[in-house]
Amino acid sequence: VLSDRELEVFELTGRGVATREIAERLHLSVKTVESYRARIKDKLSLKSAAELMQRAVQWVESESAE
Repeated sequence: VLSDRELEVFELTGRGVATREIAERLHLSVKTVESYRARIKDKLSLKSAAELMQRAVQWVESESAE
């Protein structure tokens, strides 16, 4: 289960928002956003950034379909 902040980072990732832009929008450092992404990958058992991006895009698409 992702925390609220992790979910925000996951959603913005799925919408194609760049790391720097996510950091600016959420008032975080780039390193903090990268840490959130690493934790999301661990929690979802994802091996790569590409897998994370793919899963995030799928999630955003499924959310907007509802």
